[in-house]
Amino acid sequence: MIDAILLKEDVVESFVRSSGPGGQNVNKVATCVALLHKPTGIIVKCQKFRTQYQNRQHAWEMLRQALQERLEQERLFRQSQREKKRRQNRKRSLSAKERMLENKKKNAFKKQNRQKVKSLE
Repeated sequence: MIDAILLKEDVVESFVRSSGPGGQNVNKVATCVALLHKPTGIIVKCQKFRTQYQNRQHAWEMLRQALQERLEQERLFRQSQREKKRRQNRKRSLSAKERMLENKKKNAFKKQNRQKVKSLE
């Protein structure tokens, strides 16, 4: 896999109060960690653990994985675009050209038979 370059200057880290079960700890302590990666706009939020330290470690790991997935998707997209371009620029085979011309002749014959019959007057 491609290793994502993660700089601390590119990340905005904020701590907020968690939601859900946890009682007094959740209501008093800002244990939920939210990370925003400025260059990509990826936001990761972690409130899995009771402590801010554990949530922070896990959030950084989640952000690293999200960046790697994004880079992999971009790489696959570029590769598919190259393949598409290669297929578009490829010349048709001789048999494909012959089939195409045969189909054109059939369609022309069908359309010609649909025309109104001209009177001989």
